[in-house]
Amino acid sequence: MTPVPPSPASRLHWALADGATMTRRLLTHWARQPVRVAVGLLFPVMIVLMFGYVFGGGMAVPGGGDYREFLMPGMFAMTMLFGIEATFVAVAADVTRGVTDRFRSMPMARSAVVTGRCAADMVDAALSLAVLIVCGLAVGWRWHDGLGAAVLAVGLLLLLRFAFVWIGIYMGLTVRDPQAVMAVQILVWPVAFLSSALVWTDTMPAWLAAVAEWNPLSSTVAATRELFGNPGGGDSWIARHAVLMALVWPLALTAVFFPLAVRRYWRLDR
Repeated sequence: MTPVPPSPASRLHWALADGATMTRRLLTHWARQPVRVAVGLLFPVMIVLMFGYVFGGGMAVPGGGDYREFLMPGMFAMTMLFGIEATFVAVAADVTRGVTDRFRSMPMARSAVVTGRCAADMVDAALSLAVLIVCGLAVGWRWHDGLGAAVLAVGLLLLLRFAFVWIGIYMGLTVRDPQAVMAVQILVWPVAFLSSALVWTDTMPAWLAAVAEWNPLSSTVAATRELFGNPGGGDSWIARHAVLMALVWPLALTAVFFPLAVRRYWRLDR
């Protein structure tokens, strides 16, 4: 008797179940490494305190306003960006140790490894963002335009992190060496600092300001400042349409790197 192939609904069910299992595996690993998790959560807090209190006294926000209110949306977005490094190291380490190959040989949905990683990293991003929001409230940052706008701002930040997860997965599957994280930092840190996250772009030379404003990170920073009611903004087209571009950039990055990551995973043994 010829076996009946599983229906699309059945395949989707098992793919989601296997993805959830992989997510639980990763979260269990993190629960067993509380010191490592705590250090990862405290790093952005340290950056906030350093820029807010050590350098903040010398920072002037054009048009007036508290620099820490200007800073916090930038720190939220930078934390989402820096998550690329953690995703890269974790994916590359699993590939190097042969963990990914063992999963690929098991009777499980082949998508579960990457979807599980994505889901776990999004949980980590949400936790990091929550810790940073509490830190911001402690240093005097506030949102001013209502809870609905604040929730939308958080959603845009997580959307940006979702796009960066797929960049990190693709890079980890391509490079396959967790020791190469220094090379990733060389790419990530200029993106972070060549943006409007920490300083007003009007203080930059005109050509550099244009580059910074068209940085995808800057669009999310400007959009969250607008939604939180914090000081910021600009007169350029992209600055005036920050919320729109904070949707367009992550969706465009996901459209590029999601298929690249999936294709790379399927061709991992080549």
